[in-house]
Amino acid sequence: MELDGAGLTCAKVHQAGYDGARVTIASLDRARAAWAVAQGLTGPVYGRSTGVGANRDVVMEGAGLDLLRSHVCGAGPPIEPARARAMLVVRLNQLLAGGSGVDPAVCRALAYAINHGYTPPLRTYGAIGTGDLTALATTALCLHGELPWHHEPPTPSTQPGPAGASALSEPVRPGGKPGPAELTHPGGESGHAGFVRSGGELRHPPSEPPHHAFASGDALPFISSGAATLADAAIACHRLRQLLDAAVDVAALSFTAVDASAEPLAAVVQEARPHPGQAVVAARLRGLLAHEPTTRVQDPYGYRAFAQVHGAAMDALDRAATTVEIDLNASTENPLFADGMAWHNGNFHAAPVALALDALRAALVQTAQLSTARLATLMDPAYTGHLPFLADRPGASGVLILEYVAQDALAELRHLANPVTTGTAVISRSAEDHAGFATQAARHALRCLEPLELVLACERTAAARALHASAPDRPLTADLETSRQALARHL
Repeated sequence: MELDGAGLTCAKVHQAGYDGARVTIASLDRARAAWAVAQGLTGPVYGRSTGVGANRDVVMEGAGLDLLRSHVCGAGPPIEPARARAMLVVRLNQLLAGGSGVDPAVCRALAYAINHGYTPPLRTYGAIGTGDLTALATTALCLHGELPWHHEPPTPSTQPGPAGASALSEPVRPGGKPGPAELTHPGGESGHAGFVRSGGELRHPPSEPPHHAFASGDALPFISSGAATLADAAIACHRLRQLLDAAVDVAALSFTAVDASAEPLAAVVQEARPHPGQAVVAARLRGLLAHEPTTRVQDPYGYRAFAQVHGAAMDALDRAATTVEIDLNASTENPLFADGMAWHNGNFHAAPVALALDALRAALVQTAQLSTARLATLMDPAYTGHLPFLADRPGASGVLILEYVAQDALAELRHLANPVTTGTAVISRSAEDHAGFATQAARHALRCLEPLELVLACERTAAARALHASAPDRPLTADLETSRQALARHL
């Protein structure tokens, strides 16, 4: 996967985090340009020659490493390595977009960490949507050699090979300057990056921890980013897209099981109210149904308004993904080093991401509520033609318990949909007097995956029972797991 500071997507972040995709760097030109600007400035620059937060007016020299040390304070459960790896990919891509003023040599160290299975030991709590200071300070001290890395060696499919062995398309020496065709291994060996020569052959050496000695002035610029929040948001958007796509297949089973009318899905209906998501959902569902006539004039909203409600969720997802991808490829740096100056600004503030994810989580609740509504019709003989609860004999409970499971999961989704953007925080002696809480919005979006999947799995399990002969009462755990596995195939 080539990173260029411009083309990173939610799907690529997920691929890098969970599928072990290796990264290469297209060019360091923009990172070098910003670094050159930073090196040439002589006046006060926030975080480089001053303190931070309320200490912004205090002149300080050489205090960058202490800044990193003081900001390492993660708390709560550990974050899985795949999410930490995704964060490294996001921060590397942002640095390549330019503007940070950080020594470009750190880009090579980050690429080495990504490609050789090194991730910082991150924890859940420590950010409020104005920069992932704790996570990135931890990363910086891992690179600097003061904190240990978490290491999981790459699988054979992701081991470096002679073709494209280097993490760089263009070799760079420490300091970000162009180097010869050979690269210095982080442990000091000379050869192709990650390789040593043996009898003229390239072989992969034992992996050594990535290392980059931070200059004091690079400390604040490196951690002035919401890379961890953006990584979580990108992963959530990618997985939710696949799950919402799978929901259309599940709805098709329920439409078929109750003989629901496809009339509300007609193209003429969608053209009369041309919301993009609604039209896409209706067209896809039309293609899955047999279009046989039904005797009912109108179905409940779970069927009749499916395209409108689920389409709105798809539109909310598109807006969220677009917002996240802008920031994945943006110079969200403070200060921003460009045009020969240091521009102090608020590009680090993640309000757009938080607002988009708040809307997305609310939309997920809407589509899950319609799923439970369809589940209710699958329990009703008036719609299925079977006994109540799809039981095999009168009075039996059949699949009734699925409604309890689905409503429990739906209650969790409602809780997670509470907006984070209605709150704020004032910290650092009021110097930082607003917070967007995008970190919490992204974390909650990730947590929405399981309950949404459970709601859809309950509907799918009942619809599958309705389409086949009723079975005697039995534990439904295996049936529900089968439906979850079918949904997982979309993931």
